[in-house]
Amino acid sequence: MLKGHRTWVFANKPAIIATAAVGGPFEANGRLAEDFDLLHEDLWLGEESYEKAHRVLMEEAAFQAMEKAGLEKENVQFLIAGDLINQMTPTSFAARTLGMPYLGVFGACSTSMEGLALSAFITNYGGADYILTGASSHNAAVEKQFRYPTEYGGQKPPTAQWTVTGAGVAIVSPKGDGPRVTAATIGRVVDMGLADPFNMGGAMAPAAVDTIEAHLRDMQIDASYYDLIVTGDLGRIGRQVSLDLLRQHGIDIDEERYQDCGLLIYRDGQPVLSGASGAACSAVVVYGHLIKRMRRGELKRILAVATGALLSPLSFQQNETIPCIAHAVAIEYGGEA
Repeated sequence: MLKGHRTWVFANKPAIIATAAVGGPFEANGRLAEDFDLLHEDLWLGEESYEKAHRVLMEEAAFQAMEKAGLEKENVQFLIAGDLINQMTPTSFAARTLGMPYLGVFGACSTSMEGLALSAFITNYGGADYILTGASSHNAAVEKQFRYPTEYGGQKPPTAQWTVTGAGVAIVSPKGDGPRVTAATIGRVVDMGLADPFNMGGAMAPAAVDTIEAHLRDMQIDASYYDLIVTGDLGRIGRQVSLDLLRQHGIDIDEERYQDCGLLIYRDGQPVLSGASGAACSAVVVYGHLIKRMRRGELKRILAVATGALLSPLSFQQNETIPCIAHAVAIEYGGEA
């Protein structure tokens, strides 16, 4: 059901029956290492290129989640997923391995919640019994495409962020035990004229605020309704900008209840500058860390707001600014651990 201007409310509250998170060596040394199902010691994953290693991350996360749910790939009606690399080839090639009917989605780093919103919509209306959805990124592959190859050794400014190596997925079903998807607010493209690819957080912050504001308005609720509102990868600078904008817009939000996945995943002292980023950032934090916290009873209601910068190497080369978007998904769970 559409509520307000751009929010879907799911009467049947589809369940997230299983999740999985896979990470790389930097994530293995991070704050949330225990919340990953599988961690790798190097970036190559036994493959001959970073892009092929990226594909493996998605495959591993998918198989981990299906094993938890007791499903074979033949039981899953749709795979809805995406990544940041040219034409989403890592995800598409993973879909080749998985053999599922496939809907590739691109929302840059907002892809995780775009996929979850679509999965909940489809299952809510009887379109599938099981959908596997997720997002992935690989530090070396993404850096090579959007900025400079790691081997180049280019200096980064304090506003830059560290791309997560990982994949996070969820299996969504109209029935079953697990946190429930209750609503989703679809973002609109917001471009405030920033053009610096080393300041993604600052560019994405207005889009996050726009979607949070729309969600609260459409749902006619206060920010305090949620135990946690978590953005995707605004990092230190973007989170502060978004807090300032929210307050300018009259939204009173508790700083402790307003967190960012890009600030949760790594430890203090890891050289990530302004924080983490990448399509896997929100995916592994939500599907790894936060869903586990919900199952333990520590959180009952969260609003996951994945943020994405919709630029490309081509648009940057043509001196375009950075259009940004954010998709919000409300997840609730009243069960016991």
